[in-house]
Amino acid sequence: MLYFVKENSIVREIWGESDIILFIFAGSAAEFAVHKSVDWLYYTGRLPTDPVGRMFSTVSYARRIIFSKEITALKTIDGITKIHQKVEENRGFGIPSSAYIDVLSMLIDYSIRAYELIRRTLSQEEKEEVFDVFFRFGKRMHLTGIPESLSEWQSIRTMQLNSDYEYSKFTSDLFLQYKRQLGSIRYRILLEAQKMMVPQQIRSLLHWHRRSLIQWAVPLYKTSRLLHLDGLIKNILLPSRYKARIKEMEIHP
Repeated sequence: MLYFVKENSIVREIWGESDIILFIFAGSAAEFAVHKSVDWLYYTGRLPTDPVGRMFSTVSYARRIIFSKEITALKTIDGITKIHQKVEENRGFGIPSSAYIDVLSMLIDYSIRAYELIRRTLSQEEKEEVFDVFFRFGKRMHLTGIPESLSEWQSIRTMQLNSDYEYSKFTSDLFLQYKRQLGSIRYRILLEAQKMMVPQQIRSLLHWHRRSLIQWAVPLYKTSRLLHLDGLIKNILLPSRYKARIKEMEIHP
């Protein structure tokens, strides 16, 4: 049975843990907010009205690809491509290819960052595995300008961070929507988690000049996992209406 991602792949381990996924999308949420093409996410109106729900939708697509047989995963990617093509047709012009590649870069970068924050340092081979999965994702979408290797991606990632981002009216509005959905206390925790995740270029654009206030809590959280208390912590930190969807992330489809 041929899967899009090998059954023993580190990518399955990363995307089979709800806490790692939440950190991936904490980082991505901050980076999305300062991307120069963030207006595309506003075009349909779905992101600003329900940013957390949109996150779960994106997680669902990603996990469907990562845990599916290859033929199912490829059909899912083709479906994603068609959805974006329809949006482009409705708006009258295309989403920049660089924006698609930036999104793939976020998935690669934050998959690595989140796993290393909560678990352990990845080997070079494991990082290349992460890159390969999303490289094949981009190839299937027929994107141009995709890096061919992890080292090439690392160089391109640096250039992307220095050229494709800016603070805009969409940035401030998106963070307001995060606060509206999460409430003040959880929103504060989100910000501190994002400060641990995002690269320096993104921190600078968001005027985050100090270390995260919850950096000290990471070792405590790792200990809570050993004591099987991490579920209790997640229940306290996350809104109740999302708990069932978060629990689903722990299940390998």
